[in-house]
Amino acid sequence: MISGRGSNMQALVDAIASRGFDAQVVAVVSDKPEAPGLLWAQRQGLETRVLKPAGYLTREAYDQALAALVERFDPDYVLLAGFMRILSDGFVQQFAGRLVNIHPSLLPAFPGLKTHEQAIATGVQWHGCTVHFVTPVLDGGPIIAQAVVPVLADDTPNVLAQRVLVAEHRLYADVLGWLAAGRVRLSSQGRVIVDAGSPRAYVLPAGHAQSIP
Repeated sequence: MISGRGSNMQALVDAIASRGFDAQVVAVVSDKPEAPGLLWAQRQGLETRVLKPAGYLTREAYDQALAALVERFDPDYVLLAGFMRILSDGFVQQFAGRLVNIHPSLLPAFPGLKTHEQAIATGVQWHGCTVHFVTPVLDGGPIIAQAVVPVLADDTPNVLAQRVLVAEHRLYADVLGWLAAGRVRLSSQGRVIVDAGSPRAYVLPAGHAQSIP
């Protein structure tokens, strides 16, 4: 599910092809007909659908229609890849345990928007991204994996965003592979369990990556 260029969506599609994951993208869904990622998806031969919020009286009504649209494709997982709407509790609960998001910060730090500005303003030395299951708590669901990048003294929000985006593309693709292989599950306490052998955190300094078990 995307709202814009869908660079993470593109990274996931590319990873399926290049890394041989046992996975298929059954559809790309957007709330914006002008989203550039839709054209890219169509050029790859993927099914695309658009459901605009205009015409729905409430967020809940729109999300009910959106959930019905998504369910028609019978997905094992619904991956949010820059879908810029806060989903209602009803939508989240309908896809509980199979709704996954990537957020551009090391949650629980900096939920919401303008994460890179917040990271620079607060003076943190490390920033990054988080892939997590979605719950009704905004950016508060169980964490699957994280990637870490340094914050440099001369960083601007845009420069830092680009560094984080490289980490996002790698991390989300890795998690997709784990999901496709059935290596991720939620415990009865709501914590994520990933089978041994899958590093759940990466440190990515200046063009180099190091995994942390």
